[in-house]
Amino acid sequence: MTAIYTDLKDRVVLVTGGGSGIGEAIVRQFAAQQARVAFIDLAEEPSRALVRELAAAGVAVHFEHCDLTDVTALRRAIAAISARLGPVEVLVNNAASDERHPTEEVTEALWDSRVAVNLKQQFFCAQAVLAGMKAAGGGAIINLGSISWIIGQGGMVAYTASKSAVLGLTRSLARDYGPYGIRVNAVAPGWIMTARQLQRWVTPETEKEIAAHQCLKRKLQPVEVANVIVFLASDAASACTSQQYIVDGGWV
Repeated sequence: MTAIYTDLKDRVVLVTGGGSGIGEAIVRQFAAQQARVAFIDLAEEPSRALVRELAAAGVAVHFEHCDLTDVTALRRAIAAISARLGPVEVLVNNAASDERHPTEEVTEALWDSRVAVNLKQQFFCAQAVLAGMKAAGGGAIINLGSISWIIGQGGMVAYTASKSAVLGLTRSLARDYGPYGIRVNAVAPGWIMTARQLQRWVTPETEKEIAAHQCLKRKLQPVEVANVIVFLASDAASACTSQQYIVDGGWV
C-alpha cells in the first residue's frame, strides 16, 4: 500500500538516474502521488521504456537524456525540465555508479570519474534548482548516500569516499538554505535488491553476509527506499532537515 501525501500533487519533482533500479522506483512512487515528475538518465532505452509503460497506464512523466558528469549538459537538461514543467520543487539526487575498483589499480582519471558521478553532479544539480526553490519559498532535496562507508566496505574506495561526502554536502546545503524554507536530507540505502545488484554483486556469499548483519532477515526492495524519499519530500516531514536516514534493514 502506498501512503498518499496530498501536498505532493502537481509538485514538480526531478529524479536523477530515474530509468532503472532505485531511481525507477522513486519515479513510480512520485507518479503515484500525482506529482509532475521528470527524470534524467544516461541509459536511454530503459528510460524511454519506463515512459512508455507509464504513459500506457495514463501517467505522464518526462525524460531528459543527459550525462550528469557534463555540468553544462546537466544545467541544460534541468533548464529544459523547468521550462516544460515549472521550477523544480523536489530534487532527488539518486544517480550513482558502484563499480568495484581495487585500490592499487585506481588511477587519477578513475578517481576523478567516480567522484564526478557519485558526488560532484549532486552538488551541481542542487545548485541548478536552488534559485527556483528560493523564489518559491521552499523546496526539498534528497541526496542518496550509502551505508557502504559506514560499515567499512572495501573494494571501491572512490565510491565509499564519495558517498561519505554526500552527508557533508547535505548538511552544508541544509544550513545555508534552511532560512529559505529549503530542506535537505540524505538517504543511505543498504543492500537493495535492484536488478543490477542481483546481476552483478549478489552471490551466495553476500546473501549469507546480508542475513548475518541485517535485523530483518529478508531481501530489501527498491520501493522501500522510494517510500522514505517520498515521505521526506512531503510536508509530513516539514521539520526534517540536515539528517541522514538509513534504509538498510537494521545492518548499521
